[in-house]
Amino acid sequence: MSAGKYRKEHNCLNCGSHVETHYCSNCGQPNLELKESFWGFISHSIAHYFHFDNKFFQTLVPLLSKPGQVTLDYLAGKRARYINPVSMYIFVSIVYFLIAYSPTHVEIDQAHKPVTAAQSQKRKATLDSVHIALKKAGLTKAAPGIVNETTKQIAEDLDREDYKSLSFKEQKIALEELKKLNKSNKSDSLTKVISRFSQIHDDRNDSTYAAYLLRQKTLHSEDQDNWIEKLNKKRSITFGEKADVIQETLEHNRPKQYFLMMPLLALFIMWNFRKNHIYYLDHLIFTIHGMTAFFIVSIFTKPIIKYIFGEDSTLSSIIGVAIFIWVCWYMFNALKIFYQRKKVIGKMIMIFILYFLSLKLSEMVMLNLIYYVVT
Repeated sequence: MSAGKYRKEHNCLNCGSHVETHYCSNCGQPNLELKESFWGFISHSIAHYFHFDNKFFQTLVPLLSKPGQVTLDYLAGKRARYINPVSMYIFVSIVYFLIAYSPTHVEIDQAHKPVTAAQSQKRKATLDSVHIALKKAGLTKAAPGIVNETTKQIAEDLDREDYKSLSFKEQKIALEELKKLNKSNKSDSLTKVISRFSQIHDDRNDSTYAAYLLRQKTLHSEDQDNWIEKLNKKRSITFGEKADVIQETLEHNRPKQYFLMMPLLALFIMWNFRKNHIYYLDHLIFTIHGMTAFFIVSIFTKPIIKYIFGEDSTLSSIIGVAIFIWVCWYMFNALKIFYQRKKVIGKMIMIFILYFLSLKLSEMVMLNLIYYVVT
């Protein structure tokens, strides 16, 4: 590791031995001038702390452009030019989770605004415009059943939004009126509307678990939920009440999740390439290099998606597809080069499936642990 100007003298300032070249053959200290600039001191300190220096770029370029080759060289003993895989992974992952992977805050909208006359008029105009468009297309005569079903579905969706916007008391009054009307004049469509509106009203009522239990007591014994349904309801309500805390805690623990999943991913790779008969540690180093490459690409692409184009934009979707294609290309070439195999697509798909399922399973475990800690 070099940083600064080399001394002309040939005595080592550390141990006093004779220095033939730029480094002491006895203790290994570089024969550098003591005086250095402020920025030289800072860059030297950072390079010394992380053991990076120019090795970082010597590792970075082939790591991204030649999948699997860095691992092959490292295991073949060509290590002087490369950074230690674990050191580079730790540094890159820290940068990744600081810059590219920030937690998503969940916002819960609990405001229920009443429907204004202008909104009602606008929704009526929506139905009229749909009907006019279908009429111009000639569907009102050719397929009247389809037209009626389409406008009916749109009307039901709009009615559902109108009902959601009512206050809790207004919802209760409207629901009672509909039940009375349905009792005197039985109608399948009205029964469906009442069922949907009842679900919306119950969800509003069950804003807390205590309110849910109170409502359960008002029902007949055969209509009450069993203990499993009550347990699930309690979990869903708690997740809703503490969604922001649970989500933030989950995102905060993502680095630990990815780090702990890496040995498992190496195990999946070893299982798929068990005929190569190599040590598990070699598979693990291969996995570390692959995850490091993915983090490096994400460091540059995720901020662009999140802060420049927006996560829901078309350009962000294109970048996301491009990243997925790059991951498949990288994985395919890395497996082919490192394991010296020609047919790796099937094994690659199997590795992806196993890793995805494990990721989701570990996320469920994390959510349950967070749930019990929070509650």
